[in-house]
Amino acid sequence: MTDVDHATRPTGIVAFTAVWLGQIISVLATHMTRFALTLWVYEMTRSATALGLTWTFYLAPYLIVSPFAGAMVDRYNRKLMMILSDLGAGLATVTLLVLQALGVLQVWHLYATAVITGSFQAFQWPAYSAAITLMVPKEQYGRANGMMSLVESGPGVFAPLLAGALLPLIRLTGIMLIDVVTFVLAIGALLVVRVPQPAVTEEGRQGQGNLPREAAYGFQYIFKRPSLLGLQLVFLGGNLMGGLGFVVMAPMILARTGNDERIYGLVQSVGALGGLVGGIAISAWGGPKRRVHGVLMGWTLSCLLGQVLLGYGRGLSLWIPAAFLASVFTPLINSSNQAIWQAKVAPDVQGRVFTARGLIAWITQPLSPLIAGPLADLVLEPAMRQGGGLTGTFGRLVGTGPGAGMALWLMLTGILGALVGLSGYAFPVVRNAEDILPDHRAGLNEQWPNEQ
Repeated sequence: MTDVDHATRPTGIVAFTAVWLGQIISVLATHMTRFALTLWVYEMTRSATALGLTWTFYLAPYLIVSPFAGAMVDRYNRKLMMILSDLGAGLATVTLLVLQALGVLQVWHLYATAVITGSFQAFQWPAYSAAITLMVPKEQYGRANGMMSLVESGPGVFAPLLAGALLPLIRLTGIMLIDVVTFVLAIGALLVVRVPQPAVTEEGRQGQGNLPREAAYGFQYIFKRPSLLGLQLVFLGGNLMGGLGFVVMAPMILARTGNDERIYGLVQSVGALGGLVGGIAISAWGGPKRRVHGVLMGWTLSCLLGQVLLGYGRGLSLWIPAAFLASVFTPLINSSNQAIWQAKVAPDVQGRVFTARGLIAWITQPLSPLIAGPLADLVLEPAMRQGGGLTGTFGRLVGTGPGAGMALWLMLTGILGALVGLSGYAFPVVRNAEDILPDHRAGLNEQWPNEQ
């Protein structure tokens, strides 16, 4: 690639915005597909376990592949890694589209393609996160991460509504076809921009070696820095409680409303709206000066005001504000944590360190559906039916009948999640992380080495 070609490609915040737009359109369509498939699976199985297993089959390979994906992100061209992650997810959707068009789609097909998607998506988050470090200046990390949080939450506002409106017209096949087209748009946006590669640092040289050694380096880096490890242990505990709770949210709402997809879609859209509002606020504000408060208080408030109230509510009057509050703090949590790591970790090792960080935070998530699904289906739901063993103690709190056992579980895991957030303040290495950890070398984010 010539220097002239480099010069004509968008760079910096312009390039970041182009990539961001491609991603937000693609994720909107992916959320539409996910919503439509959730309804399809529940109608086929009426099982919280069946819904949760899709997440397990996605996340297990994601976590297994991620350490090696992080090493490859640092070794090779980051833009190429971003393209490959989008391409892999797109091919999985194409497979489902073909099966549905032929009329042979089964639930196990979703599990199989979830394995493929999870494996390729392991490359996406570290590649995008590390690319932001070099595409925008440090003072813009908070805003850039706030914009990326909109990719997660913004499409979710409109996806259930759009999917619900389009399903009667174009069916599941049409929804997935839209998803495939938007994958092409996302990849096209990446092709036309310049994503710089990082300069080599001393930390990067220390981590060089064969692929297994480089994959292990991310964990070594974190474990040598108790403040980074402490932050991720907060995420480990918070994600565990959130995962155990939210596995049952969709079946709880569907069970309590007689499988009313409109109510479920509305609650999901309002929850995504909360994330959208939070992301817009962070994009404009940039987040608190002390990022650690955004992490710890964000976890606490999200769990108490969101997850607990979702379980306590028995209809839209509480589900709507609870869903909003459960999500509005998510951009604050994620952008605050991301800004800390982007400022403290050298760019040329961020792929490895960020995947190790993600693995620590998400290691328990494949187990969440395996625990919460059967516990809801086999224990809590029967115990909260009329005359069940737990109705005398908790019946007044969450009611009885279909969905009550799952509601009780949501409340319990929400309370425990809030305690995880507050516990971070008890440890100086966590609450003082920004003072203890030095920033990586000043000005590194403004170097623009040759793109490969």
